[in-house]
Parts: sequence; C-alpha cells; structure tokens
Amino acid sequence: MIGPLVVLVGPMGVGKSTVGQLLAERLGVSYRDTDDDIVAEQNRTIAEIFVDDGEPAFRAVEKAAVRRALAEHDGVLALGGGAILDPDTRALLAGQRVVFLSMDVEEAVKRTGLNVARPLLAVNPRKQWRELMEARRHLYEEVATAVVATDGRTPEEVTRATLDALELEDA
Repeated sequence: MIGPLVVLVGPMGVGKSTVGQLLAERLGVSYRDTDDDIVAEQNRTIAEIFVDDGEPAFRAVEKAAVRRALAEHDGVLALGGGAILDPDTRALLAGQRVVFLSMDVEEAVKRTGLNVARPLLAVNPRKQWRELMEARRHLYEEVATAVVATDGRTPEEVTRATLDALELEDA
C-alpha cells in the first residue's frame, strides 16, 4: 500500500494527535499531523487563518496539505477535523487504512471545554458541535476502514483498540 500506514480522522478534540503519536511509537513509524503542517507553512494558527482569510481559504490550504501528506508520509497521519468535507480528499482516502476516532458531545465537552481556539465553535459550542457531527459523521464513516469509540477511554486504551481494529502488531 502506498501512503501512510494509518490515517486518523474524527472531530476536533477527539485525540487524533495524542493517539497518533502513541500509535506511531507502538508501530515504530513517524507521526505527522496536517494541522501542524498548515501552521508551519502559514506561520500562523488555524484560528488565525479562519479569522483572517475565512473558512474557504483555510479549506483550500488544508486540501493541499492533506494531498501532500498522503503522497509523502508512510507512518501515522492525523487529519484536521474538517478535512473529510472535501470530496477529492475523500477520494484520496479510498484504499487507505483510515480510522475514525469517535466521541459523543458529553465527551467533547469534557475534553475540550468546547471553547478555546476552536473557530467553528465560537457561539453555543454544544449545539454547534452536535450540528458539525451530524453533518460530518457519515463522511467520517464513509472513509473509515474502522471506527474506534474514544468515550471514557484513555489514549493508551484507544491506541490498543485501534491496533486491534486494524489487526496491526506493535513494532
């Protein structure tokens, strides 16, 4: 298979970065996050890009970052929460080993407080998070090879469940 060993998708705050780093360590490969790539390339935060340039401009930058990472990276790759909105990105994920890390709104509240530096959740965060998930859940499921629930689990437990779901062995 060409491309990353594992691609992680899911909503903001689900733990893609934490689990991704643990997975990479367990599998003996490198970790990459497209949000980190964007921040490094743009020399500003995701929130700043949203505020300064708007969501469409951010999504164009994100699409290019995901395309690059899928072509270049062979370890564990985490995508930003909205990356799957783009149909071309979803097409690129076909044939990849993709894990949708899921959580419910109560878990999201516990983990993120649903407030800090989340530009899409600025007003009425619980309602907006629910609406985002209603709009995106089917897209996450469409690209996923496996779905791993993160609710009430430690990052280590989610990592183990991900390895089990993909039938991968530790390095």
